[in-house]
Amino acid sequence: MVLKIFKKLNSKFIILKEVSNNSSLKKFVLFSKKLYKGHPYYVPGLVMDELTTLRKDKNPAFEFCESVYYLAYRGTQIVGKIAGIINHRANEIWNQRYARFGFVDFIDDEQVSKALFEAVEKWAKDKGMNAIHGPLGFTGLDHEGLLILGFNQLGTMATTYNFSYYEKHLIKAGYKKDQDWKEFHIQIPKYIPDKHCRISKIITQRYGLKIVKCKCVKQLFSYAKKIFELLNKSYGPLYGYSKFSDKQIEYYTKIYIPFLRLKMVTLIVRELDDAVIGIGIAIPSLSKALQKAKGRLFPFGWFYLLKSLYGKNKIVDLYLIGIHPKYQNKGVNALLFYDLIPILNTKKFLYAESNPELESNKKVQLQWNYFSTEHVRTRRAFIKHL
Repeated sequence: MVLKIFKKLNSKFIILKEVSNNSSLKKFVLFSKKLYKGHPYYVPGLVMDELTTLRKDKNPAFEFCESVYYLAYRGTQIVGKIAGIINHRANEIWNQRYARFGFVDFIDDEQVSKALFEAVEKWAKDKGMNAIHGPLGFTGLDHEGLLILGFNQLGTMATTYNFSYYEKHLIKAGYKKDQDWKEFHIQIPKYIPDKHCRISKIITQRYGLKIVKCKCVKQLFSYAKKIFELLNKSYGPLYGYSKFSDKQIEYYTKIYIPFLRLKMVTLIVRELDDAVIGIGIAIPSLSKALQKAKGRLFPFGWFYLLKSLYGKNKIVDLYLIGIHPKYQNKGVNALLFYDLIPILNTKKFLYAESNPELESNKKVQLQWNYFSTEHVRTRRAFIKHL
């Protein structure tokens, strides 16, 4: 479908085309790789993973989501892309009629970005939505936020990079701040802080908790459903979150669990009933490996990834930390670090990446009080009422 949106530009027109088949979807994914080719701070995702996320027949989020994807052309050249998403489950939870924009990239030309945002806004209005916010994906495991601070920093595999001009384009298009995420570099201490040692001993006795380290992938699989149920409870109140369905849990379990380093996965379990009330997952940084792979597993991408996972690596990503709401602010996070710090030192990691943390989530930011940290990046969700 070619939209009737034309913008004259240097004697040529901008034409928007809706992605309608797998061939154009692949062009949608590959545009970002071409736009940032050779950029020192851009971390490309794997093409096959991004295609799976965007395909309606592959991603179980489409149980409760719908989407549209647009490519902007100048002549035969792609100059921009954007996705429109409606997460109906999130709208029900938050009692709102919001659409999302995401997976957005464009050249530095306001006519291009204007055409893209006008198209997705019209789609959202036609669907009965009264606002649009983003960048957001289908779920909380997709990329969130527009980079507005830290353009000279290499990101993590859980985040995206964008040029500094993006923010100016969004403001010009009428978008305003809705929420920020902050990211930190955390120096890994050589020893467990004394306070963490004391608290860990106290809370294990007081609440009947224990640390569980899975010895094989099969054992971790047995905890998978409990882990995602914990994430639904601990992340439920956070911005834009929608709970994982059973199909999503099965989907993400198959994707992520075989990929994890078992020693770097810490489960906090209640001894009485084996309930998971805390989880910490650390992953050796794959950013440089993904840059070398250039979005491809083959012929050599797999080698770079395995080398980063199991070889020498100075950086570790604190990919995920979750604590059951009933146990938050009671020191359970100290128990996670009590377990992880010696392991990270054994692996000779020097510092950790926190991954994005909502600025409004003071509970998670307080956990870094006993560490040496540096705020390195900020990401922002924008909103526009239609």
